[in-house]
Amino acid sequence: MNNSPQPPGDTSAENRRPIASRQNRLVIAFVSFLAKQSFPTPNQISCISIVFATLGAAALLIWPTTPGLVLCAIGIQLRLLCNLLDGMVALEGGKKTATGEIFNEFPDRIADTVLIVALGYAIQIPWLGWLGALLAALTAYIRVFGGSLGLPQSFRGPMAKQHRMAVLTISCLLGAVESSLWPTQYCLILASIIIASGSLITCYTRSKDIATELEKRRSPL
Repeated sequence: MNNSPQPPGDTSAENRRPIASRQNRLVIAFVSFLAKQSFPTPNQISCISIVFATLGAAALLIWPTTPGLVLCAIGIQLRLLCNLLDGMVALEGGKKTATGEIFNEFPDRIADTVLIVALGYAIQIPWLGWLGALLAALTAYIRVFGGSLGLPQSFRGPMAKQHRMAVLTISCLLGAVESSLWPTQYCLILASIIIASGSLITCYTRSKDIATELEKRRSPL
């Protein structure tokens, strides 16, 4: 791992998703502990997030009743914990690598796709799951595209990653209660609709932000 300081012009620290948990003392202490270990590295933590997402998706598909839904919710939260820790260990822990930007983005897209597509199959509406996954990936593409133009990356919603995973987690927990009382999947179906429609709106809001910033850049002072 490269422990050298961040090079000039590197905006990775600036283009970070705002997360309040980074200020949590327990999280900071855990990050400090991980930074002193040879395993796991930040890139490995990013890859582990895919494992947790896949396990959660598998539970949702194989066991779409109360136990499976609870396990899926746990898998989602562990995935998000990895997403929090990888960046903090890399930046705050001084273990940033040349390939860190790749591992910061690619595992996220895979984890999102696995979970959202699994949701579509769990409710027996596969196309809705694939649509939600496509739109979720598009929100990230638009964010990174704005950054490629020299603009600050926009993490605004209404259906950014943390919002998508919050909707899915809550729907799994509510769905677990629903499953124990009735043989229906209304909570999961509603979650899939919210994720797809909310991601579409997010694509619009982020695209609009980019257009606004480009117009400001072009306008004379």
